[in-house]
Amino acid sequence: MRFRDALAGPGLAAIAEIKRRSPSAGDLRPDADPAELARAFERAGAAAISVLVDERFAGSRADLRAARATTGLPLLAKGFFRDQTELAELRLDGADAVLLLLRDLDDDDASRLLIAARELGLDALVEAHDAKELERAINLGADPVGINARDLGTFEIDRGAQLDLVAQATLQHSGTSSERVVVAESGIESRAQAAAAELAGADAVLVGSTLMRAPDPAAKLRELTARPLVKICGLTREEDVAAAFEAGADLAGFILARESPRRADAVLPVPETMLSVAVFVGERADAGSDLVQLYERENGHRGRDATLFRGEEQVARVLDLPWEQSDSQHQARAAQQDGRVVLAGKLAPDNVRHAIVTVRPWAVDASSRLEVEPGVKDPERIRAFVEAVRA
Repeated sequence: MRFRDALAGPGLAAIAEIKRRSPSAGDLRPDADPAELARAFERAGAAAISVLVDERFAGSRADLRAARATTGLPLLAKGFFRDQTELAELRLDGADAVLLLLRDLDDDDASRLLIAARELGLDALVEAHDAKELERAINLGADPVGINARDLGTFEIDRGAQLDLVAQATLQHSGTSSERVVVAESGIESRAQAAAAELAGADAVLVGSTLMRAPDPAAKLRELTARPLVKICGLTREEDVAAAFEAGADLAGFILARESPRRADAVLPVPETMLSVAVFVGERADAGSDLVQLYERENGHRGRDATLFRGEEQVARVLDLPWEQSDSQHQARAAQQDGRVVLAGKLAPDNVRHAIVTVRPWAVDASSRLEVEPGVKDPERIRAFVEAVRA
């Protein structure tokens, strides 16, 4: 399978990167064995593998050949390429794709290399860091496009700017006969951050330093891409946010609707490795959250289901029970829904595994059954719930 096509399937794909060191972070995994890591990443579910072949990253073309010997996944050769001869050599070494950095290439050079890559049967991941470079990539007809959160001049990470550019790259190609594949590169340290890229429109994330620092890189890759996500909702206290974070939850929900006994005064701060969700009924407002969950208001209370928004974009459906009622067909109904499903409604450690097997949701959402009283969570129940989801 071609590199681009491997990233274009349903859900969020992952490109696992092999690199021994980083100019910004120094040594990461000096003894990294590309053959062993490539084999492990394939088993862990990677869609493709990126191999640093530049000496500044303690890499070489031999690393590419070693990875090729142990995996059938598409291989991306990463370096600072400016010459067609380099691309031909990388193809012979087993590369299926090459990285082209618009930071280092003018449009004429980039176009020349894109043509050369195509003639060699290579895909090209054209990398942009800012709006100007993204515009250049689009004008060049690049597909796939990579959006790097790291400024290669200062090495600073700006995830917010990256997500905005990912969304822009997606919107500028929406509705055409062949959707552009967009890759979010750098700055992915948690499952929630990977999900944030997915909700912005990324087809894939490229993860390197986080994997190379992990005691078990393949296990870390599985962790970053695991579904369902876990949302703990009805949080009203900082200590409960901390308990959710420590247990490994991905999303923190804050109910701002007036009728809820779990109403929070505001969206509380969350660690950068989590996402915050403001929950409204009837009308939404700017609460400074990463996401907004909006229910219709019916008979003075929330309606049954909600829409999850990133900005103005609808990104998932929240399927819930009716207000303070039961429905024996709730999970069967949810299992029939297309797209991203956040499953809610009286979930707890004792029933969430059955719900996951039945529905296969994108995320699960728990609140009332993790409490000692409305708005006050039990840390042990939160921990048990997350452990049950991850089991």
